[in-house]
Amino acid sequence: MSTVVRVVDAQYLRQALAQPRYLLSSWPLRAVAYLLGTGLAGLLTLVVALLLLTLGGVLAVVVVGIPMLAALALIGLPVGAVERRLLRIVDRWPVPHAHRTPHDPGFTPWLRTRFAETDTWRELGHAALLMLVLWPIDLLAVTLGVTVPLALLATPVLFATVGDGEQVNVLKAYAVTSWPVAFAVGVAGLVAVAASAYGLGLVAAARCSLARVLLTRAGSPLGARITELTDSRVRLVDAFEAERGRIERDLHDGAQQRLVALTMMLGVARLDAPPGPVAEQLARAHDEAGRVLVELRELIRGIHPPLLVDFGLEAAVTDLADRSVIPVDVALTLPHRFAPSIESTVYFVVSEALSNMAKHSAADHGEISGDYSDGWLVVTVTDNGRGGAGGSSADPDAGTGLVGLADRVSVVDGTLSVSSPPGGPTRLTVEIPCQPLPASA
Repeated sequence: MSTVVRVVDAQYLRQALAQPRYLLSSWPLRAVAYLLGTGLAGLLTLVVALLLLTLGGVLAVVVVGIPMLAALALIGLPVGAVERRLLRIVDRWPVPHAHRTPHDPGFTPWLRTRFAETDTWRELGHAALLMLVLWPIDLLAVTLGVTVPLALLATPVLFATVGDGEQVNVLKAYAVTSWPVAFAVGVAGLVAVAASAYGLGLVAAARCSLARVLLTRAGSPLGARITELTDSRVRLVDAFEAERGRIERDLHDGAQQRLVALTMMLGVARLDAPPGPVAEQLARAHDEAGRVLVELRELIRGIHPPLLVDFGLEAAVTDLADRSVIPVDVALTLPHRFAPSIESTVYFVVSEALSNMAKHSAADHGEISGDYSDGWLVVTVTDNGRGGAGGSSADPDAGTGLVGLADRVSVVDGTLSVSSPPGGPTRLTVEIPCQPLPASA
């Protein structure tokens, strides 16, 4: 059975849900831990809030009741801090608070600053929503998502032990009176485990998104920082592609033309030289210049393929397949052009995949397939080699370069997945969310 190796680690739960190895990863347990933590935190907040309300009401006739009510108004601060810590379970991007530091030391300036901040009331709203609405949903999701699959899975064991092979009630509602039914319920439990893992993941991802919205102020430093990093990454990618194009033009119009002229001069001198040692030296120099010219052309093609720039990804990939030492079929349907950074990324991933295929796979046939649909560009490279590529991806000396390819794909918000069980086949898939360029481009 084929095993899938995801090279790019998910950074948050919603991203992990889209990966094939989600069920085999720690993310389902993370989702359960997060929902359980938020449910218990909400329940504890409700208990504390009721206690403060009770004490504040009883002691309202004296001055002591006022601090109780003030503490109730500030209950969102510790609840928000706990929520931020719990978010790290399912989201590796931190959610820092946006509270200001008081200008003066002491409790009174701190209290005055907190009551004047909108973030304090935002966190109070989060705490109120958590203790009145969300915590029952979180605990109910965990209870159903864990107990129902376990009860189904345990049915054959309970039928053999508790029921003595005669009868056992599943979830105290359905009677199981035969072994075939007991085993069928056990199999249904396996399906329920997978369904619950995804269901709890979706609930936890929704809760995580809601918490981020409630705890992150619009225009906060975190949001501005994320926007700045995203924009700067786009600018760096565009600048990198522009620099590659400039280097390619300089080599093509400068060094290559001079080398062509030198090769022609050596060829003429070789023809005019009389037989002897000088002619032999000119012949060797002429041949060496020709080899250097071929290598330079390959270098130029590798830096910024003119075919990719002029005719697009489909033509460039077809050219790669034609030049491959292993026969490679191409089934690539791309009626649109894409941004240069997207096309360049896919081209070099395919190029590296074909290079690895020739060097490491021991394959005798390969295939490149892909298309564009629903906003996703998907390209797959497959070979019938010996497999095992995913296991060497972490080894920089193994020659596969999968980690580097994954990093390159992640720059354009894409993912790289590799399926390469021992014995093959190896399947490398690139998925990039993008939009086609207008036809005029």
